[in-house]
Amino acid sequence: MAVAVLSPASLLKPRSGRVVAALDVGTSKVAALIAAVEPDGPPRVLGCGVRASSGLKRGLVADMSRTEEAIRAAMMQAERAAELEIESVLVNISAGGLQSDVTSVAIDIAGHRISDSDMTRLLSAGRDEIEARVRESGRTTLHAEPALYTVDGLEGVTEPAGFHAHQLGVDIHLITADTPPCRNLDLAVRNAHLDVEGIIASGVAASASVLNPEEAELGVAVVELGAGVTTIAVHGGGVLAGLASIPMGAADITADIAASFATRRAAAEKLKTLYGAAVAVPRDNHDLVDIPPLDAEDGAEIRRVPRAELIAIIRGRLDMLFGEVADALSDMGFKGPAGRQVVLTGGGAELRGIADFAAGALNRTIRIGRPRGLSGLPDAQSSPAYATLAGLVLRGANPPIDLGHLPVSRASGRPGAPGAQSAIGRLLSVLKRQL
Repeated sequence: MAVAVLSPASLLKPRSGRVVAALDVGTSKVAALIAAVEPDGPPRVLGCGVRASSGLKRGLVADMSRTEEAIRAAMMQAERAAELEIESVLVNISAGGLQSDVTSVAIDIAGHRISDSDMTRLLSAGRDEIEARVRESGRTTLHAEPALYTVDGLEGVTEPAGFHAHQLGVDIHLITADTPPCRNLDLAVRNAHLDVEGIIASGVAASASVLNPEEAELGVAVVELGAGVTTIAVHGGGVLAGLASIPMGAADITADIAASFATRRAAAEKLKTLYGAAVAVPRDNHDLVDIPPLDAEDGAEIRRVPRAELIAIIRGRLDMLFGEVADALSDMGFKGPAGRQVVLTGGGAELRGIADFAAGALNRTIRIGRPRGLSGLPDAQSSPAYATLAGLVLRGANPPIDLGHLPVSRASGRPGAPGAQSAIGRLLSVLKRQL
């Protein structure tokens, strides 16, 4: 089968004059966003929609009908605001056994100058290698993005076109997920009468909306605190270098409060939002908060407890969560001078004092990441809770090279054998040497 020659330069060009629609299908809410891709300037928001959701558990579809209902309602609200009817959407996934790895391929080019056709041949070889690996594992490819190139053994080349070389190689960052969760998510969206244009890892999408290029170049980790899942995306040298997820999030704090005070989850969520904090001050020992009974009809009276007691429960869960985050960062090699900056985002990042708590728990510089890069984003969708939603639109407006979407070549160059260190640690070590 003939394969069209695809220029890497053309793949990087944003497609203008079109509409991008995105769905953030989360554990606590489903949010929709519709934006127009402008020829010049950032994507312009046309409509937004949000609905509470109880159809997901730990980022996985657990109740198909409730998930479909929330998706349909959120998108209809966005469509009414945009005065458009949407046919296909980009959607996120935060769970499903996400795995992050790096594989390497290489081709011989006989000492001539590297051309666009050589780059295409290399990427096609990478696509073939990835297809073989994924076929063997039975998993679903979410992303397969070229990270760094190698020219005759010289690692860390970002733009190899124009070099003279005998061998050209590339490290490909591969993110995969278990196939059943992806199919369930796809089915829920399609049952809501929408086509799935692509599934994007939540950490990848959130990073697109909260990072600036210099941060990604110097080294940064984006920690997205979702309701049921926390995702961690490590960047360095301008590329994504690692991804991990932890099945714990802000909803666990709510559950701890409800269990400790024997109150309803809705009341616990209100207590967390209005009076909760990640750090305590002396006054919290004297300020009292009202705890509604679990069942208002059983005659139980409202209890009053010091705010410090509420904060102690919150901090107990945060100690567990950020302990897991610290372990994940260590496992991905995010340490040293290039591992000092962390960006917190997601709904859990709205907790009062969370940045100060995280700075102490992780011993790193912390900032709160809010969505950027979109024109006309309403204030209600400008909080950290909507970073993933905004990032989905940005990825759709300006898609990177993704070998998961290249056709499989039947006559590509023979892939070279991956080196002994062809994993995330190898990629991070190369990035650190460049800093």
